[in-house]
Amino acid sequence: MSIRLKIILIVLPLIMVSVVLAGMSSYFVAASSVTRVATEFLTFKASELEKYAESQWNLLAENGFVGRPDMEAAARAAVESFAGSILRSPTEAIVALDASGKVAMRSGGAGGTALDPLENEATAIAALAAEAKRGFIQLKLGGKDRVAAAFPFRPFGWEFIVSEERSTFYGEVEAILRTALAILAGSALASILLLLFFARYLTRPIEEVVEAMRRIIASNDLSERVPVEYKDEIGQLSHTFNLMLGELGKAYEQIKHYAFDAVVAQKREMKIRNIFQLYVPKDVIDQVFINPEGMLVGDNRVVSILFSDIRSFTSISEKMAPDDLVTALNRYFSGMVDVIMGRGGVVDKYIGDAIMAFFGAPVRHEDDALQSVLAGLEMSEALDAFNAAQRANGGPEFHIGVGINYGVVTVGNIGCEKKMNYTVIGDMVNLASRLEGLTKKYHQQLLFSESVHMKVKDNLPCRLLDTVAVKGKSKGVRIYTARRRVEGAEAEAWVLHDRALERYYAADFAGAIAGLEKVERLLPDDYPSGLFLERARNYLKSPPPADWDGVEFLTEK
Repeated sequence: MSIRLKIILIVLPLIMVSVVLAGMSSYFVAASSVTRVATEFLTFKASELEKYAESQWNLLAENGFVGRPDMEAAARAAVESFAGSILRSPTEAIVALDASGKVAMRSGGAGGTALDPLENEATAIAALAAEAKRGFIQLKLGGKDRVAAAFPFRPFGWEFIVSEERSTFYGEVEAILRTALAILAGSALASILLLLFFARYLTRPIEEVVEAMRRIIASNDLSERVPVEYKDEIGQLSHTFNLMLGELGKAYEQIKHYAFDAVVAQKREMKIRNIFQLYVPKDVIDQVFINPEGMLVGDNRVVSILFSDIRSFTSISEKMAPDDLVTALNRYFSGMVDVIMGRGGVVDKYIGDAIMAFFGAPVRHEDDALQSVLAGLEMSEALDAFNAAQRANGGPEFHIGVGINYGVVTVGNIGCEKKMNYTVIGDMVNLASRLEGLTKKYHQQLLFSESVHMKVKDNLPCRLLDTVAVKGKSKGVRIYTARRRVEGAEAEAWVLHDRALERYYAADFAGAIAGLEKVERLLPDDYPSGLFLERARNYLKSPPPADWDGVEFLTEK
């Protein structure tokens, strides 16, 4: 919206409001005055008519003529004659209504039946007569709006209405309103024309400044200057703009040098990033560039740690030529790392043929534990594709175990000034490594701890495998495995397995055996159920001590 239009929109309403207020105040004052005059005028006539009617009735009463139809008719005729005598304009009218609302007497108003109520007025007139209203009223009679003073005269049983056409009283007021509207329209037109003229006069220098700015922007010529035509605020604006252009010209030259240096630095940074991403996770590099000093400080946080290892790698390496082994390992690591990084994990290090990774550092997510388990499952799926290629090339298949733990570790750059490694350390890391080793014992590709289970049980079907105390620990931890989905007999067997283990840990070995035998019938080669079935049968023959809690103490790593 232009400044010129803004000036009009601001000033014009101010002018119009003043004119409207003046016109409306004149109208309302005139209307109020006319209403007061009409009320007094009609009320006076109604009062005189009422006095005259009372005098006629009193005359009948004094002479004992009350009840004589001829004398009462004469009195009514006298009242009607008096009513006609007090009328002063052809639009005045006096009518008398009987109890049913019919016209019993009429005077003025061009005479005749012009004062009879129309069909759509009859109801309102009848209600007025029945109410016996007194005072100033407005009504519609004979199709015309009228103002009137009304009073009831009970001796005749009439309701007198002394009225005048509304247009006669308020015609001049309506003329005032029309005049005010005409003045308002004329004022608006004149105001718009004057505002257009003065707004153009006021904004022309600003428009010249804007045009000069546009030329400078289009040409990028900071040497151009805005003409200073006025010694006022606009002239000061032009002068200041010229000074700014001069400073911008100097700054522009500096910016070009800075931009060139920035491009060179950015290319150097990208080169460094690309090189170091082969050794250090991308998120870690980002954190280093954001806060280099902070990366040197250790931080305790909850992460998910994943270990994976190729089983019997020594025997595999003995069967392959060194170059074939390196090629196969590179393809294997490439697939596994893609899965881990795709799930938001950080590959910490390669330990021979093993991979150590963690989820939750340096960037933490609410579902780190779930992502680590999904990564473990996808690593098994990626291994199937890898083994298919191995079979096609005549190479040996790889088999892996994945162990996952979730807990508090220390995260940071560990090492010395000459060699640093961004890694995680702590007891939770050791337990993850032990769980990976247990995958061979429990014939599972994936094992994870109870802390992981608490985070993933609502998203994946999980199966309790055992409660173990790994080497060097006295406290037991429950270990689990998971699948993306289980169906049919396997799903039924997993449910029966969990129920049987509940009986087992409650020392109900007979109940556990019954449940585990059902599992064995559904899954004949299921190792975990067979393991517990053997334990339960042994404990049924030789019960464990009273403080037995079901923990299996392991001596091997």
